[in-house]
Amino acid sequence: MSAQYTLLDWLVFASYGAILLLSGWWFNRKRANSSKDFFLGGNSMPTWMVAISVLATSQSAATFIGGPDQGYQGDLSYLATNIGAFIAAFIVSIFLIPKFYQQKVYTVYELLEKRIGPKAKRRSGLMYLFGRVFASGARLYMAAIAVAMILYGNINADSVIIATLLLALAGLLYTVFGGIRSVIYSDVLQSVVYVSAAIAVIWCLLTLIPADFSTILATLNEPSPGADSKLAIFKFDLDFGPSGVFNMASVLTGFVLLNIAAFGLDQDMTQRLLTCKSEREGSKALLLSIVMVIPVMLVFIFIGLLLYIVYQQPALMNSDGAQVVQEFNGEKITIFMYYVLNEAPAGVKGLVSVGIIAAAISTLNSGLSSMSSVIVQDLYRPYLAAKNKHVADNHFVKAGRVGMAVVSFALALMAIICYFWQQYSDMPLLKFALSVMVFSYSGLLGVYFTTLFTNRGSEGSVLAALIVGFMVTLLMQPYMIDWLLPESSRFYLGFTWQLCIGTALSTLVCCLGKAQLAQRGQTPVGAEQA
Repeated sequence: MSAQYTLLDWLVFASYGAILLLSGWWFNRKRANSSKDFFLGGNSMPTWMVAISVLATSQSAATFIGGPDQGYQGDLSYLATNIGAFIAAFIVSIFLIPKFYQQKVYTVYELLEKRIGPKAKRRSGLMYLFGRVFASGARLYMAAIAVAMILYGNINADSVIIATLLLALAGLLYTVFGGIRSVIYSDVLQSVVYVSAAIAVIWCLLTLIPADFSTILATLNEPSPGADSKLAIFKFDLDFGPSGVFNMASVLTGFVLLNIAAFGLDQDMTQRLLTCKSEREGSKALLLSIVMVIPVMLVFIFIGLLLYIVYQQPALMNSDGAQVVQEFNGEKITIFMYYVLNEAPAGVKGLVSVGIIAAAISTLNSGLSSMSSVIVQDLYRPYLAAKNKHVADNHFVKAGRVGMAVVSFALALMAIICYFWQQYSDMPLLKFALSVMVFSYSGLLGVYFTTLFTNRGSEGSVLAALIVGFMVTLLMQPYMIDWLLPESSRFYLGFTWQLCIGTALSTLVCCLGKAQLAQRGQTPVGAEQA
């Protein structure tokens, strides 16, 4: 297998490199001089840019590579998850975003300090950092794998490590001076790049298929043996296993919880919403991002549907139907990467390459900014206050830049660990990257539901709830079930159902604590809206 580039591909690379250098200089020419500027963009970011940034944060190299694979192996049912996203967005807009703006918080976990206590904030922030290192590190690894395949023609350890370090360094340099403002500007640019790459691939595939569009749709709409139509969106079965995570029961339960956590409790996305001029603009940005994510998601899944026509419908393609070997240097790869490495036209191969890099940089920048804000605002600033050390506000800007460097190193290290982890583990890394935040979300959702809708909760019960949410999710993983239960008693739940159970149990545990603020007659945050 070869990943040879033509002159046109290298010109695409050079153009993207020049865009990165110029835009990086432009975005960072105005350095943030206050912590509000660095972490919140001075609450002056345009709504449409914030919406695109939220969209870019929800996408990643995992989506770029895994989205087409979903279309190739499955159908359009993943689009139905946006129903859960809309429901979650309305809930977050009503109960969380107004409180964040009223309390003038820098991170979402500061709300817990005002309602329960400082330990609740620190422990929740640490739980977020733990999950985000795993999730973002795994996404960085997948991007590094793709970059190593394309740039070095192999996925040896040294190639993957170099690709990881290059991506981590590029992301750090791109945002370290301008803070969240640079991240949002960068997200807009990178979104245009990787969506353009995906549209170019669709155009090439439509040109390759010797049939008109109506014939293509008719072929996709034909049910295959043992499966629905490739164009099926809504599934009403009650499959609670891993294969049923996109049915409507899951969409209206687990995906609602998943998106409440992502939009309202995960600093990675919520930080962008806090940069708007007002709570109303933040809510508008959130809803607009979901509207925009539907066509973007459809573009990537449609690539997989077209690849299904190319490689699984020989009669329509007038081909001999030879089996596709999805391997690269002996390692299994997705059908999309197989197409890019073997059959993508000159120029498009380079454009897809920079699209993967753009998606990776966008995801990496999001993690650098959000994790740095939690480290500084939820851990470092309270530490200085406890020591009665008074420092100027610009000290926290410098601390934020140092935090970004630390996070960049941590994510690169996690990505490298993922490489060696996958060598000795059968766990699918793509699935791991997409569901790992459930470990953190279960406990965080329980803590916030208790905080918003009850008079209960203490610093001790917050810690217990976070631990219970993590442990319950861990015990429901297939590898734990295989280890703990005999074969006749084993059952496996999809990650959305794991989230439902983990959230319910962690909420019950958190409610066991008696809130000190409630004892003094204070109204719990959000209670007047509940």
